Amino acid sequence: MSDVSVDAKESAPEKGPGDNTRRRFLTVATSVVGAVGVAGAAVPFIASWNPSAKAKAAGADVEVDISGIEPGQLIRVMWRSKPVWIVRRTPEILEELKQHEANLKDPTSEAEQQPAFAKNYYRSLKEEYLVLVGICTHLGCSPTHLKNGAFEEIVEGVPDGFFCPCHGSKFDMAGRVFQNVPAPLNLVVPPYQYVDDTTMIIGSTAEEA
Repeated sequence: MSDVSVDAKESAPEKGPGDNTRRRFLTVATSVVGAVGVAGAAVPFIASWNPSAKAKAAGADVEVDISGIEPGQLIRVMWRSKPVWIVRRTPEILEELKQHEANLKDPTSEAEQQPAFAKNYYRSLKEEYLVLVGICTHLGCSPTHLKNGAFEEIVEGVPDGFFCPCHGSKFDMAGRVFQNVPAPLNLVVPPYQYVDDTTMIIGSTAEEA
């Protein structure tokens, strides 16, 4: 069988006056639909160039105004989807830290649960303010802040501290874990720095800035 080539111009029927109008309409309609489709596809593509709010929050520093924290008060902020506690310790609370070191697993913070600047007696940049990630080092529960003598029901002679009701882990007001509890480590101290006397940034240190 021989190949047969047919010229489309010669084989097509003659077109009436309405054919040109119809052809122009179809051309315009197709162009409009195509343009809408391209624009629709471009929107999510362009949007993908920018990080989502969730992605920004995942690694962003958090600025905190600490001017309103009363002595003995704990406030909570969120950083990298984790609760961070900021406690304004009183002179009495600071004095308590010296009374129970023999009952702690890691009283001198030998385990790396804090930045280098917080490997000190108070586990903080400033004695007055304690900053901790509020997650138990056992199974990730969030301990309860017990103060004004309430913690003595958990640990005799220690008026203030943190108690994890899930499995009974106990921590003092420097986040140091007591002996004979499931939690193996002190609470984590996150990186942070002071901008001034009333403003703190959680997430980075002065050395990183």
